Amino acid sequence: MADAHDPASAHDPANFPPFAVTVDLVVLTVRDGTLHVLLVERGCQPFAGRRALPGGFVRPEEDLPDAARRELREETGVEALPAHLEQLATYGTPGRDPRMRVVSVAYLVLAPDLPVPRAGTDAAFAEWAPAGPLLAGADEATGQGRLAFDHARILADGVDRARAKLEYTPLATTFCPQRFTIAELRRVYEAVWGCRLDPRNFHRKITGTPEFVVEAGSTTTRGGGRPAQLYRAGPAGWLIPPLLRQRPGSGQ
Repeated sequence: MADAHDPASAHDPANFPPFAVTVDLVVLTVRDGTLHVLLVERGCQPFAGRRALPGGFVRPEEDLPDAARRELREETGVEALPAHLEQLATYGTPGRDPRMRVVSVAYLVLAPDLPVPRAGTDAAFAEWAPAGPLLAGADEATGQGRLAFDHARILADGVDRARAKLEYTPLATTFCPQRFTIAELRRVYEAVWGCRLDPRNFHRKITGTPEFVVEAGSTTTRGGGRPAQLYRAGPAGWLIPPLLRQRPGSGQ
């Protein structure tokens, strides 16, 4: 048995328990006026047959963002780098993976017009699923729900981050056509925030936020009814003041 005080044996891998790093991806988009998340059906154990977020083990030679892009490509067929990718959080609760001690670095992806996914590698199936029912099925105390591992908790954290992004940044305009109406922009907010917004109040806030949107100089009737003014994204990088959403029980 190696001497624990021997410097030569202090870094022997046999002296350490199995440990791995994974990446998981919360990929969100708006489809048919509803917030959707990209899911795969696991084709192997653990949790074979359960739905999960795309992800997997980081290879020894990989950086974390490279592993995230590779897993997204291998498990869902999404090839192009999404419009918005950021590190969400790190999850390392003991027992979150029955195979060994696993720490997962989660990424948030927000992008419009993502393709229909196709399963690959260890995923038996890939799909866009409405996020609302999945969020409602998650246990707030444990983060467990109908998804494998602790992915219900990761999904909830990702959606919460996305909702905050729409409060402080003009990110919602990326989900609209190049020229859009205020009603079309409102439907993006309603889909991500999961609530109905007063059209007149929303219009006043959007047009009153400096450099958020600018008039495109034309109108459209694609929404039906009277012609509506078209806008395009303005130069603002941050919304000042922020477009705060009403939270349950806040009274705001």
